[in-house]
Amino acid sequence: MARTPFIAGNWKMNTTKAEAVALATAIAAGTKGPAEVGIAPPFVYLDAVSAAVKGSAVKVGAQDVYFEKSGAFTGEISVAMLKDVGVSFVLTGHSERRHVLMEKPELVGKKAAAVLDAGLILVHCVGEKLEERDNGTTFAVCQAQLDELPATIADPAKLVIAYEPVWAIGTGRTATDAQAQEVHAYIRGALAKKYGKDFADAVRIQYGGSMKPDNAAGLLGQTDVDGGLIGGAALKAESFLGIVNAAK
Repeated sequence: MARTPFIAGNWKMNTTKAEAVALATAIAAGTKGPAEVGIAPPFVYLDAVSAAVKGSAVKVGAQDVYFEKSGAFTGEISVAMLKDVGVSFVLTGHSERRHVLMEKPELVGKKAAAVLDAGLILVHCVGEKLEERDNGTTFAVCQAQLDELPATIADPAKLVIAYEPVWAIGTGRTATDAQAQEVHAYIRGALAKKYGKDFADAVRIQYGGSMKPDNAAGLLGQTDVDGGLIGGAALKAESFLGIVNAAK
């Protein structure tokens, strides 16, 4: 099945408002070709970035969300608030939220369900730490994180899985093309067991571990790699668009 590549930039806790708008504007102006493109700026710049890319093909995403609809949850952001400022996709389970901010699987699962219930695109992140790869539990770790997803999902177009080997995030290390393909194939197989083969064949699985313009073509050329969740290289339009242009 032909799947449209999805290249998404996760800006993390970076940029000023002016920098965010300038970066978004440059990405919108340079985006062309077959890939779907998204950017996930910090919460405080979502409104400004949405305005900057309005009318372009660039989707705006959020790096996180809270699962409750509203109420006394100081500092949290609801799905409705995200929709109100033009967000169309949301990350859940990013490794930094799991391992730095110590989010538990139950919380990640509730966030994922809230995103899907709202009709937004869910980018659900899975991946192993270095010691887990070294001790041979990569598949088990990914399976446990996939198990956080709801038992039923109506539309495969609303689900994206981002495989991010934690040992390759911000370290300059990258999984080989073959290593990435092996885990992506496992993930698609796990989705097929849970949701059916047709559903799994339609779901896009991004690679998210130090993808750069010079290694993007090899990774994106793998059978089950359908895009990238880009960190550091997403903070400069030239490098991000280099990855976008590598997607066929």
